[in-house]
Amino acid sequence: MSEILCSTGAIIGRPNNRDYTLLKKLSGKLKFDGFEFMMYSSWYEIKDKLVEELLDMGLYIPVMHCDKHIGESISLNDINDDSFDEARSLFEVNCEIADKLGAKKLVIHLWDGVTSDNNFNNNIRAYGILKEIADAYGIDLLVENVVCNNENPMKRWCELLEIYPDIHFIFDTKMADFHEQLDLLYEEEYSFLWRDGHIRHYHVNDYGGGYMEWDKLKSLPIGSGHIDFEKFFLFVKKTGYSHTFTVEATAFDRAGSVDINMLNKCFEFIKNCSLL
Repeated sequence: MSEILCSTGAIIGRPNNRDYTLLKKLSGKLKFDGFEFMMYSSWYEIKDKLVEELLDMGLYIPVMHCDKHIGESISLNDINDDSFDEARSLFEVNCEIADKLGAKKLVIHLWDGVTSDNNFNNNIRAYGILKEIADAYGIDLLVENVVCNNENPMKRWCELLEIYPDIHFIFDTKMADFHEQLDLLYEEEYSFLWRDGHIRHYHVNDYGGGYMEWDKLKSLPIGSGHIDFEKFFLFVKKTGYSHTFTVEATAFDRAGSVDINMLNKCFEFIKNCSLL
């Protein structure tokens, strides 16, 4: 049975000082199944305290999202350079945290930042190393269809599949629509993505911009952009998908206040699509 999750990144950010203690208070108001925990680079120095307090909160966290800076570092540095060692070490820390929190899935931006997919051979080679680390922790590593500034995420996925035929993915609706690739999910040419079980998780965000309109690349709630989510969820249901969904729509304002009602409307919409 599918589970509806909320990204912690939708609730905590710079405006509320990334105060993870808010999660316990707000979780009781959210009509969802659990959290996808987003790791921030500013938390490495307090990682032991972070994990201890999150466990004390009794939160259900089946999915964790890696620190996005890891993907940026991979894009910049060849795996044969000493500088790649830091990215590999930080990734292992993310795996350790995921393992302690009980997360069985780990989302990664394999490429990110300004460099993005410009040095994609780095990212291809790095995946094999990261996969071995994740496997050692019994964690399913999922590569996200992150926006590109050189090619496009579907092409990059296919390149990875040629070398790693057992790779698993996380499909983000906003990222796909940014490249006008959301409809590719419905095409027979790409049916192997769901038919062969490569997609193991979905991020649900609306998008209100046009093709690669960078200043519109924001995580919007369902109904605030132009994605046809009724079509999307109907299709996903027909594929027999039974894994997890995460709502990533940014819910905090400039003062750090969280719009619980907006998030609950997103969760309710998904439930009303008869996926559960």
